[in-house]
Amino acid sequence: MTADAALVRRCLAGDPAACRELVGRFTPDVFAVCRRLLADAHDAEDVTQEVFLRVFRSLGRWDDSRPLRPWVVGIAVNRCRTWVGRRARRPELADYLHETPDRRPADDSAELRAGIRDAVDALRAEYREVFVLFHEHGHGYDEIAAAVGRPVGTVKTWLHRARLELLNALRARGLVPEESAEVPPSGGDRP
Repeated sequence: MTADAALVRRCLAGDPAACRELVGRFTPDVFAVCRRLLADAHDAEDVTQEVFLRVFRSLGRWDDSRPLRPWVVGIAVNRCRTWVGRRARRPELADYLHETPDRRPADDSAELRAGIRDAVDALRAEYREVFVLFHEHGHGYDEIAAAVGRPVGTVKTWLHRARLELLNALRARGLVPEESAEVPPSGGDRP
């Protein structure tokens, strides 16, 4: 029996220490993914709580022949998708924006970081998810495929397209010179 399976069995048996251990083990990953995909700390906190509610409701359906982490991250990605969909239907108050002072960065590195962040945020949801999971959280292709419910080949394609769109967006903003090289291949799977 794997350590994940033993932990899940203890949780299903009602062991409060096991439940705390599961939450403690996965909260940093879940919150980081939610924070990046939602771009708002408060929303990420709310969705992180929803994720663990879903995890505990669905724990009996987890396939113990598979790793637990991608399954939990997959629930987080799905909850973020739902949250973004709900948020898109809510009206947003933006009247105060004209009163906000201009706080443009003084150095180019901050501008480049902001440009990259904006370009990643502008990606299609599927591309953004795989890009964030691969580049910002270090997940491998297999883990990402399990988390988003798609084949590894699709994950690789989406990641490649995300990189191309990101490069084009940075070029359009003048943050990357036109003569810069093509996006390099990923160089293999991460551990």
